[in-house]
Amino acid sequence: MIIPALDLSGGHVVRLKQGDFAQKTVFNVDPIKRIFDAANQGAELIHIVDLDGAKDPIYRQRALISKIVKASPLPIQTGGGIRSAFDIENLLNLGVERVVVGSVAVKHPELVRGWLNYFGPEHFTLALDVRLNDGVPYVATHGWLKTSNTTLDQILRHYLPYHIEHVLVTDISRDGMMKGANNNLYAQLYKKYPDLDIIASGGISSLADIEAVAKAGAHSVVLGRSLLEGKFSVEEAVKCWQNA
Repeated sequence: MIIPALDLSGGHVVRLKQGDFAQKTVFNVDPIKRIFDAANQGAELIHIVDLDGAKDPIYRQRALISKIVKASPLPIQTGGGIRSAFDIENLLNLGVERVVVGSVAVKHPELVRGWLNYFGPEHFTLALDVRLNDGVPYVATHGWLKTSNTTLDQILRHYLPYHIEHVLVTDISRDGMMKGANNNLYAQLYKKYPDLDIIASGGISSLADIEAVAKAGAHSVVLGRSLLEGKFSVEEAVKCWQNA
């Protein structure tokens, strides 16, 4: 599945380079219009990152997210600084399909286990950002500033008994760099966890990159900067994915 992404900050669509707010590009686009265009071109899900909420949940862009969800013809998955059951309940009540949970899944697994049991695993996407150390993916936290001592495999094996379905995996070194995805990583994940919905993210800049990550075994791919910069259309991406 092709999943167009919109990163939101201050009510605007933006992109960060490797998670750095000092390297922010603002795009003069209407997020709702972008979603309608994506739907008309074959997208089935939209990924929204609330960058303000990620910095501090107090500044979560609830009004904007609510407006987008109500207008969108497609289901929305969104996250950014999810730290409490209140955050999750609020977003689900707004009509969000899936809540994206990141660093808290590494730092406070007991909390996340409770959320999965209470709200249902189908309403979550685990977002795991990784750095490779001697070929082993370790999970990063704190907005990529710190790398934990926990491997990606350890996290996935921890949550599998709680029936997690959707896992968004980003190789930090690739994100925003437009140099292709880490296809070796996704191929390894597909081999180990064939039943997980592994969502690839980071580095996609061409249709050839999309074809390669699909062949590697990812079930879905999130596309951000490449679509905003017009490297290809959603329709072209969808066709490429289907034919890979």
